Order: sequence, then structure tokens, then C-alpha cells
Amino acid sequence: METDRPTIRLKPRVDARAIRHGAPWVYADDLVLDRRTKALAPGTLARLEDAGRNELATVAVNPASKIAVRVLDSDPAARIDADWLRARLARALDLRALLHDAPFYRLVHAEGDGLPGVVIDRFGDTAVIQPNAAWAERLLEPLAEALAEVTGVAHVLKNAAGRARALEGLDDASGVLIGQPPEAPVPVPMNGATYLADLTAGQKTGLYFDQRPNHAFAARLARGGRVLDVFAHVGGFSLAALAGGAARALAVDGSAPALGLAEEGAALSGVADRFATRRADAFQAMEALAAEGARFDLVVCDPPAFAPSKPALEKGLRAYERVARLAAPLVAEGGFLMLCSCSHAADLSKFRQASIRGIGRAGRAGALIRTGGAGPDHPQHPMLAETGYLKTLAFRL
Repeated sequence: METDRPTIRLKPRVDARAIRHGAPWVYADDLVLDRRTKALAPGTLARLEDAGRNELATVAVNPASKIAVRVLDSDPAARIDADWLRARLARALDLRALLHDAPFYRLVHAEGDGLPGVVIDRFGDTAVIQPNAAWAERLLEPLAEALAEVTGVAHVLKNAAGRARALEGLDDASGVLIGQPPEAPVPVPMNGATYLADLTAGQKTGLYFDQRPNHAFAARLARGGRVLDVFAHVGGFSLAALAGGAARALAVDGSAPALGLAEEGAALSGVADRFATRRADAFQAMEALAAEGARFDLVVCDPPAFAPSKPALEKGLRAYERVARLAAPLVAEGGFLMLCSCSHAADLSKFRQASIRGIGRAGRAGALIRTGGAGPDHPQHPMLAETGYLKTLAFRL
């Protein structure tokens, strides 16, 4: 038991039952932030108490963040050390070993795996950590060592990109923690296709594993048909569709490096002769394709987060509506439209409403045949909606 651990207290008006039932966050407005607490270094481990001084949990404190407390363990006396890290990582690995035959997956999905603010993606013998909380930044060296010990990976990289770290007051300096960075993009097998992940210069950790089940569903819809993959990144939906038997696919993205990786992935997957790319602004590309009279049996739009926060919600919903309005006319009669959102602030109901409005304003109508989310290697914390950020809607028009 650590006797020198500081104590953090909830305000009297705050009901502690949510914490006792597993809530993983406490906002600054709900804490007694006196001078002593505000002086704590970001990432300091502490005991959380209710207003009656009853101990609730072991937490990490960051006075510089709106999320001032992250619950690490329900035991107020828990030791957050190498053994604790190894136990959490081993539990996460056990689930992935059940889910996947090959070591390519999200290994740690933050609160969903009991490691608040920590994202770890695995690419064979290389793992990429996003330490998006101050406590994880402070314990990054033992976390990386525990990760290598539990999984056997030879290389551990740190990715410091993204707005989450900025909100925690952390820097954006990525680097190598163990081993060496890969000299070339890493081939990743998924759904019968081979993708290329740039682990050092690509988006996020290099590849999005979350869409894996939605790629598979799209591939089934696209059998024998023509596919348009908008906001394609490295060809997530289009390469899976081609591997599943689509006749041809066009990938649209604004990033030349991403489309280059998509083309290399198509070659590795043996589908390059049926794959084409177009580098363009997605909205302009859809308008141009409509003017050309182009029609597709499946259109998929997987844009970046248009509503990453509550202040951006209304603008983001208008953007999702516009995506649907421009994409719907490109779907052939009886074809399919898949719309995706990775925005935390836009819940499923709001995203669905925006999408349906856009389809209607395009003069189209259809049935919603599937609502999807991230794969099971992205477990959701039952008391934290943010861990279920991904939403996909499939319509037959």
C-alpha cells in the first residue's frame, strides 16, 4: 500500500454511485480542486474519495484536463506497477487471441480494456502505442516493456498524433520505444485483402482496424458489382470488396500517399487490374462523378470525424448530411449506400437522421438494412459512450 498517495475528493453535490458502478471519468467541475490538487503533476496517482471521505478508487489525476480524473482500479489501494500493467495487457491479449488468427488487431482500446486513454494497435511483431492520457505518458517506459514481455513483439513505437493528447496538455513527439521502426509499410492481411500500413507517417497508428466487420459486409454487397470508396484512405472498403468478388472499384481520397499505399495493396492482393484511384476533394469528386453520369452498385463514404466535439456537432451533422446528399445519386437503382461516422459527439440517432435527410434531399429513398460499429477488438466500456464511437449505416436505395 502506498502511504504517500494524495487524496482527491468529489464535491458534496456529486453522486458517487456512478464511480462505484464503474464510471471511468470524473470531470474537473465535479472535484474539489483546491490549491494542493491543482499543483499535482499531470498523471499523478491518487485515491478518490466521496464527500464523506469514503474511498472509491485508485485514479490518475490531471488538473490541466477537463477529464481531471481517470479511474485505473476500483481498489483504492491498488499498486499501479509493472505487474498491474502486465495483467491488464494479458487480459486484452487473451481476447484478441480468441478473435483473430493473425497478430493484426487493436490490442488495447483504452477504457474498454481497463487502460484509460491508452490505444495500442498490433502489426505482427510491431506495436504502436498512443498514450493519450498523462498517466500513461508518465508510465510509458514500463508500459512498453510490459507490452513487449506479454505479447512478444520486438518493436514498440509511440504515436503522439491526435487532438486527445493536446487536450491532456501533452506534446506531439512520436518516436521509438523499443527496437526499430519498420523500413517500409507493413503488409496487413484482412478480409482476404492485403493492406499496407505506414506506422511512422500514416494516419493514427497506420491503419484502421475498427472497420474490419464492415469491410466484410460491404464485400458481400459488392459481389460482381461496381464500387465507389470515398474518403478511401489506404483502400479499406474497396480492397476488401475486390477481394470478395467486386467487378471493379474506384477509391477517392485527398492524400496521394494514402492512395499510393492503396495501389500497392491492390497489387499485393492481386486485384490491381480492377482497381483505380482518383486524388481529389471528396465532395468535389462526388459532384464530378454525378456530372459524368457515373453509377455504382455500392458507394461507401467513410469520412474523418466531422463532429469531434460538442461545439462542432451542428456543423458536423450538416457535413454528414451533405455526404449523403452527394453520394445517394451515385448509387444505381437497387444498389447500396454505406455511410460511416467516427465522431464521438454525433451519436447514432443524430448521425442516422442527418444521413436520411441527405438521402431524401437527393431525391432517393430506401431501406436501412444494417447498422454496424467497430469490431470486437474495440470493446466498449458500458458506461462510456465514447468507446463506441464508430457508426455505419447500410441502405438499399
